[in-house]
Parts: sequence; C-alpha cells; structure tokens
Amino acid sequence: MGEIIVQLKNGMFATLGIFILTLVFSLPLGLVITFIRMSKVKLLQWIAKIYISIMRGTPLMLQLLVVFFGPYYLFGISLSYSYRFYAVIIGFALNYAAYFAEIYRAGIEAVPAGQYEAAEVLGYSKTQTFVRIIFPQMVKRVMPPVTNEVITLVKDTSLAFALAYTEMFTLAKQVAATNASIMPLFVAGVFYYIFNFLVAWIMEQIEKSMQYYR
Repeated sequence: MGEIIVQLKNGMFATLGIFILTLVFSLPLGLVITFIRMSKVKLLQWIAKIYISIMRGTPLMLQLLVVFFGPYYLFGISLSYSYRFYAVIIGFALNYAAYFAEIYRAGIEAVPAGQYEAAEVLGYSKTQTFVRIIFPQMVKRVMPPVTNEVITLVKDTSLAFALAYTEMFTLAKQVAATNASIMPLFVAGVFYYIFNFLVAWIMEQIEKSMQYYR
C-alpha cells in the first residue's frame, strides 16, 4: 500500500494543482461574468448568455480539446508540451466560471429589493451597496450550490487525461496496468473520497461561520 501511494504521489499533487488553480481563477471570473450577464447593455447580456450556454451545454472534455488544439488550427500557433497544463487550467476555469456566474446571479437576485432602497436612502454608492450589503448576503446564500460545484470539480479533474496530462486517476490506471492489480485504483478512490470529505467539511465550516443571524 505504501509503495502504491509513493507511486501515485505526483498524481495527487497534479490533481491538487488543477483543483486549486481552477478555483483561484474561476471564482472571480464567475463574478465578472455575472456583472456582464446582469448589465443593462443588451449586447453584453447576450454575450454572457451565449458564453454560459456554450460552457454549460457542451462537454468539458470537448472544451479542453478546443482550448488545447484551437490555437494551432485557428492561428497556426505551435505550442510546447508544457502548454497542456495551462490548457487544462484555462479549460477548467472557463467552464466552472460559467456555473459559478449563474449561481452568483441567483444569489444576488435573491436579495430583497428593499436592501438596495435602504442603501440608497443611507447615501451608499452602488459600489458600496454591493460590497457592504449585497455581496455578504449573496455569499451566504450561494454557499450550498458552490459547495456542490467544488465537490464536482474534485472528480472532474480526472478529465485532464483528455490532453494527456497525468493527474491522479490517469496515473492510477497506468500503475494498475503495470502491476496488473486493481489496488492503485482503489487507493485513488480513497484519495478522491478523503479529498471530497475535507472539501465538504471546510465548506460546511465556512457556511456555519456565516450564520451570523443565529
């Protein structure tokens, strides 16, 4: 068991890297897309709607392939082997940003209109209203669906194999084939379960800390 864990170590770090970097880029990008989606400019609204529709309506694996091969077929740009990693992060970030954008929008629209009116009476600017009043309430409301997406992301990291990028599950399959044993796949399954358990626990603690009204 210990030897298998050592063999899978690099895959574990690769999976963690994809997970962390995807969240770092997709969470704020999702907020930007939300602002565009809720813009009063119809053209911007439609651009955001089309983007979200494409990202949610096509397979993530296809999107990864487009990000990786697109520069070559569209512009004739030859990219290095290391671009595989960047393509994985770009593809994941663009995909998850679309989901987070809709979650954020639902959270913002769930805030009563009276909150905006009260802020205006108090002399708050639109930026102050959002940062001090709307955003904290939105974050609290969207924690459960965001948690679901984050947990899904842990499992989706295995799709990086589409670009021949070796993450946890891909490496586990390789080791299993080499050793003619299913044990590496079992270890990988345990890793994903523990990882998801920790993510769910951390998100639950964050959610509890925001139950300030109690």
